[in-house]
Amino acid sequence: MTRIGILGDGYTAEELVRLLCRHPDIELVQVTSIEHIGQEFAQVYPNLARYTKVRCVPLDLPDLVAQCDLIFVALPHGLAVPVVREVVRQGKKVVDLGADFRFHQADTYEQWYHVEHGAPELLREAVYGLPELYGAKIKTARIVANPGCYPTSAILGLAPALHAGLIDPETIIIDAKSGVSGAGRTLALGSHFSECNENVKAYNVGVHRHTPEIEQELSALAGRPVYVSFSPHLIPMTRGMLSTIYGRLIKPVRLEEVHAVYRDFYADKFFIRVLEPGELPQTKRLTGSNHCDIGLVLDQRTGRLVILSAIDNLVKGASGQAIQNMNLMFGYPETQGLEYPGLYP
Repeated sequence: MTRIGILGDGYTAEELVRLLCRHPDIELVQVTSIEHIGQEFAQVYPNLARYTKVRCVPLDLPDLVAQCDLIFVALPHGLAVPVVREVVRQGKKVVDLGADFRFHQADTYEQWYHVEHGAPELLREAVYGLPELYGAKIKTARIVANPGCYPTSAILGLAPALHAGLIDPETIIIDAKSGVSGAGRTLALGSHFSECNENVKAYNVGVHRHTPEIEQELSALAGRPVYVSFSPHLIPMTRGMLSTIYGRLIKPVRLEEVHAVYRDFYADKFFIRVLEPGELPQTKRLTGSNHCDIGLVLDQRTGRLVILSAIDNLVKGASGQAIQNMNLMFGYPETQGLEYPGLYP
């Protein structure tokens, strides 16, 4: 059994606990909290009643790491560095669901997140935790940086097209929409029901913190610097994310050829579903699942490829992907504890 600790008690921590309850090879040792110390986690999230007896405890970092084989850090950015340092000191493993270890360069992180990094020397060994692209590296990693939800959707949608040289990297536009759970559980005016309901709004257009993360990984795929126009939107639903991505074709191509490229690229990737021509993703089909659905449209009139990529932002966009990474790190089947469809309707 692999012994697991979770730092944090927000939505991503809840999803980690919910999903780990189904994992046959995991023992959940601790969940740390500030606000709910002493409570059973199932009191904080009653949907978990009868599925876990773990209690929320205050953080004793050396003791937590000593008790566990792997730590999930489900905390806001800027808080993971001391945890990762202690994990490395004790020779254990960590998956950080925040942004602290996603960038190759500390100055990029500091520029976009306005926080001094604190451990730039550890960035060299951190592996970007997108299993469909970096599975082999994740298997031997001790520090895995779980991708953000928007980058997961965008990168998975674009990876085959960039790898095959189908689109001009300078023409990429990403229009993405996310459910309100992406804002977390902390109270904020922008996520109040009366602010979100019957309302769709763009935010942080051109300056969203996930932009450099997307660009870093797309640049690696394209073999050259890539800069994108990224516009995120908040939509009035709890879960789900849909990215509509546009790129100008480098040369004429048939839709069947594009589909073949995508199917070949993801041929052995269980969680990626390339939809049939004419079929487009819907967020509702992915609720609660670790899948990513990709639909493709060839706009012959404008010479653009339109890629539609949908995920559950809390599962493939966060906790499910973190468990997928954990499975790889400990030699379990990649789908262990995650192999189930979305809820519908």
